[in-house]
Amino acid sequence: MSRSENRPSVVWLRNDLRLADNPALTAAASEDRPLVVVYIHDETGDGIRPLGSASKWWLHHSLAALDAALRKLGGQLTLRSGPAARVLPELVDELDAASVHWNRRYTAARDIDAELKSSLRERGLTVESHQGNVLNEPWQIRNGQGEPYRVFTPYWRSAQDRPVRELWPAPEAVEPGWPERSPASDNLTDWNLLPTRPDWAGGLRETWTPGEAGALDLLDSFVADRLADYHRRDEPAVDATSGLSPHLRFGEISPAQIWHRLRGTGASTLPTAARSNVAKFLSEIGWREFSTALLFDNPRLAEDSYRPAYNAFPWGYTVDQLGAVDEPAGVSEVEAWRRGRTGIPLVDAGMRELWHTGTMHNRVRMVVASFLIKNLLIDWRAGEQWFWDTLVDADEASNPANWQWVAGSGADAAPYFRVFNPGLQQKKFDPTGEYVARWIPELGTADYPDPIVDLAETRREALEAYSAVKAASASN
Repeated sequence: MSRSENRPSVVWLRNDLRLADNPALTAAASEDRPLVVVYIHDETGDGIRPLGSASKWWLHHSLAALDAALRKLGGQLTLRSGPAARVLPELVDELDAASVHWNRRYTAARDIDAELKSSLRERGLTVESHQGNVLNEPWQIRNGQGEPYRVFTPYWRSAQDRPVRELWPAPEAVEPGWPERSPASDNLTDWNLLPTRPDWAGGLRETWTPGEAGALDLLDSFVADRLADYHRRDEPAVDATSGLSPHLRFGEISPAQIWHRLRGTGASTLPTAARSNVAKFLSEIGWREFSTALLFDNPRLAEDSYRPAYNAFPWGYTVDQLGAVDEPAGVSEVEAWRRGRTGIPLVDAGMRELWHTGTMHNRVRMVVASFLIKNLLIDWRAGEQWFWDTLVDADEASNPANWQWVAGSGADAAPYFRVFNPGLQQKKFDPTGEYVARWIPELGTADYPDPIVDLAETRREALEAYSAVKAASASN
């Protein structure tokens, strides 16, 4: 092998921690060169949003699983930390690499990718980005005027008219990236992604198996055992949802793999009882895509209201007031919400589920978000930030998009006058109280607190505030 043929190809992984259906990995492996697979832990680059605590826990285990899978193929995962704009060129120089491949991301951090692509190409490298983490690129789905969709239903109708790309198999073997020696790699434990003092991750370990194998097993079990009950997805006591959201968030499985399993080559093997629920489940994948498109066109989706009028909303407390470790006097209600001690059973059950498992049933997410925003009049950004820290599936697009949907400030938002009543929601979706009892064993005893607010009174106050914002917006 000549020196030029011996120059390795580099695959830079981000939110695509899988071997199968990884277009960047497939493209690099097809060049028939030694292969270096690298993950860069970047917390300071422009446009980077540092991971929350629960996501760090997931990342640690996902990276460990990916490294183990690569080693079975003859390779390894190279870990580096620091700003990618500096670290990736340093690695390229160290390896005398011939090419670099990555799957595109759609956050503000894409500016880092654009600058790297330009600078590395100027140095003579082959640098390619690929579509690996969405069914459709955000710029491909536009309305008749060429503008982004602001409403989900027409967006998804248009998106479904486009063919879904083919799937790519995992490589059968990986030639080590540098025949003389492997590239230097950080020790994963030195990144301190896992909680230690205290170790609060016991519930996460009980609940999840991070990694590509765990994702594929979960998809199989969902199709076989739970998709038939997906029409009961709004009942939090019923195990009817897929649980795939954190695996999608870290790219341990791709939307295309799910699509082809349910609509493509795998559709013929679906249980008969499950087939009527496929369209609704895939629309949830569509909402994820819609959120990604919103973030692409609005990189500050977690900071700024999508509807500018709501930036003037008269919050009782803003996110800036709630950001300190030692909360200012008068915001004990927020701490009660965070800890599941509001005295509102469905809200408390959801928040305790979140604290224990790193996730929360979707119907209950809407209820707890509505309570914080519309009953406590707390800035939606405070809730978004709490979820960002505590959710294992905290996604940079879906998390703020969902919070803005509940707040009424987002695209295709819930009407401002829609205030979820936790009591009525519990009667409708948890009528036997099974879900609430699971998470609040002390319910009905002196150990359970009285409600911290009057739901009817705070609903009226919220509607007055929203009406004032709406009137001010209409007069401008």
